[in-house]
Amino acid sequence: MKKKKNTPKIPVHIVDNELLQPRNPVTVNLIGAGGTGSHVLTALARLNFMLNELGHPGLSVRLFDDDLIERNNRLRMLFTSEETGFYKAAVLTDRINRAFGTNWKAVTERYNYEIIKANPGLEMATITITCVDSVEARFQVAHILKDSREHSAHVRNSPRYWLDFGNSSSSGQVIIATVGEIKQPESQKFALRGSLPMVTDEFPDLLKAGEQKDRKHNCSTAAALEEQDLFVNASIAYPGVEILKKMFREGMLFERGFFYNLKEYKMQPLKVA
Repeated sequence: MKKKKNTPKIPVHIVDNELLQPRNPVTVNLIGAGGTGSHVLTALARLNFMLNELGHPGLSVRLFDDDLIERNNRLRMLFTSEETGFYKAAVLTDRINRAFGTNWKAVTERYNYEIIKANPGLEMATITITCVDSVEARFQVAHILKDSREHSAHVRNSPRYWLDFGNSSSSGQVIIATVGEIKQPESQKFALRGSLPMVTDEFPDLLKAGEQKDRKHNCSTAAALEEQDLFVNASIAYPGVEILKKMFREGMLFERGFFYNLKEYKMQPLKVA
């Protein structure tokens, strides 16, 4: 009689209960209100509305960005000419609050060690989302999150997940990581993964190569279009927030992100391994 071969268990991450059954809105730090971040904020507002409709407390978002609106920003972000000269974070957050009745906050400062040191607790958010164009900024966020988690692992709003958005001229990637280990239940069916690697630990060379390739910036609209496709930011923003939607609605992740190529209309999922 032949023995049955053991079927390999499918790797999966079970989402932290802080997201699934919270007593209060889940705290989110969104870092960057540029081409990608502005679209991510809108997607978060829609996600929050959906969660509220389903009886979930939803999200409480802080948007960090110290940039002022320039005329060229209207290419990829929905700003009016009258909003030129105001802070991106303030204008976008105010717009969402008026449209959805939320009380989200704008922080018109750059997210770094200095602002965290001056305002202890700003780093405390269950989910941190980065939409930045600097490798240095990503590594600084990674260090802040690791330090914070180490000293507040069992505190409410302790950092648990980091969702990073990155793009080049016509491609990009979105990757979610855990901040430390997330306790997993026992399972006979799945291979549970309590830790998902940070993009800075797993793909440092990819980040650095992307920054070198897209280091140039130009204020003219024509030159900006030569450097970066018009719709690449929006193309990754909404599928990226879909990852969060799956976490809240399904409670588990089989994919922890994706790589995207707008030029070839290709999306390659990144599996939990």
